[in-house]
Amino acid sequence: MKLKICGLKYTDNIKDVAKFTPDYMGFIFYQDSKRFVGEEFDPVFLNSLDLKIKKVGVFVNSTKDHILKNVKKYQLDFVQLHGDETSGYCNELCHDVKIIKAFGVDETFDFSQLQDFKTSASYFLFDTKTSEYGGSGKQFDWNILEKYDNEIPFFLSGGIDLENIEKILHLKNINIHAIDANSKFEIEQGLKDIRKIKLLKNAIHR
Repeated sequence: MKLKICGLKYTDNIKDVAKFTPDYMGFIFYQDSKRFVGEEFDPVFLNSLDLKIKKVGVFVNSTKDHILKNVKKYQLDFVQLHGDETSGYCNELCHDVKIIKAFGVDETFDFSQLQDFKTSASYFLFDTKTSEYGGSGKQFDWNILEKYDNEIPFFLSGGIDLENIEKILHLKNINIHAIDANSKFEIEQGLKDIRKIKLLKNAIHR
């Protein structure tokens, strides 16, 4: 199972997290997020990260031009679409960049809606459905994942912490590609707790 650390924004903190070589690091390009990387985010620094770490840009209802400009500037390996993007939009964008399409999940979630996204998304991401676009720190009922056909591997997000990581590692018959860690591993929004990141990495890869 792979590891994604998301919501990073501070240079020194990014360097410290990168020492653990997570499989993915996520950077939020959504201005309304408290973890927004900002307008002055340094591409030279970001492009200096270990190439084994895949860089994910998180976007919410952005224009194609805005996304592709940032993909080029920061040499992003994936874009995570965390808004209300349509399958048609994803089909158009996937010719230029690999897509992780996020969905907010609750007890009424209909997995059949994923069908139209299967031709464009390299991965899905399942997060807890809220009025915001992610980052709630709340966990949804993972039992609902038994209704998913597992055709496209997915990132599991939403309220993941050191207390429930063992439960994730023992989930059966679901195609989890990676754990997406964010708010439960922070000192403050956008600043990751290095001690907790180390414990998480050890738990996943022991």
